[in-house]
Amino acid sequence: MVKVSVIIPAFNEEKTILDVLARVRQQHVDGVEFEIVVIDDGSKDRTAELVESRSDLCDRFIRQPRNGGKGAAVRAGLMAATGDYVLFQDADLEYDPNEYEKLLLPVRKFDADIVMGSRFVAPVYTRVYYFWHKVGNHLITLAFNLLNNTTFTDVYSCYLLFRRNLIDPEKLMSDGWEQQAEILTKAVRAGTMFYEVPISYHGRTYAEGKKIRARHAFNVLSMILRCRIMAR
Repeated sequence: MVKVSVIIPAFNEEKTILDVLARVRQQHVDGVEFEIVVIDDGSKDRTAELVESRSDLCDRFIRQPRNGGKGAAVRAGLMAATGDYVLFQDADLEYDPNEYEKLLLPVRKFDADIVMGSRFVAPVYTRVYYFWHKVGNHLITLAFNLLNNTTFTDVYSCYLLFRRNLIDPEKLMSDGWEQQAEILTKAVRAGTMFYEVPISYHGRTYAEGKKIRARHAFNVLSMILRCRIMAR
């Protein structure tokens, strides 16, 4: 039996949080136990209240005293996680938990250390979204692959699954959007077996609540380079 901690950071996601949690709770994969860890990152709406009203939908709920950013919420989730593996899940509906079985196939079949869900490897569907986001994603992925000698196609997909003991959350440097680049870099450095699987994507518009902006790409690129320099 493999235990997977699903870490769900949330900030002002009252419209989707219960739907997401219900979908995660419905997942059943042979040989896999899921632990659902929700972190409310100082939401100003009813996100925390809604999660607390449905304690059956999560195993651990952490309320941050103030908004510290997605990275701070992820760090808190990693500190609380007890699974053999960690899987990130956004609190919106851009990514479908029904993909979990697909993500876990390389773990069950090949004992993978890292599995990345890619929106660019023959997904069933992908919602058309912002051009510059795609350009930025490709640039970030290219830089990551060049500096880490890997062949990922989508390093900033939400669906990153990795062996928990590859990362020490107390040693993470970042609490911003660039934290995923730091986590993936350190996990690649510590692991040996990496896979990608195709996932579908239903991206949100800014009007629908999307939070990441093009400017975040510069911090991500800086973190990728910083991690590489520090590894020397």
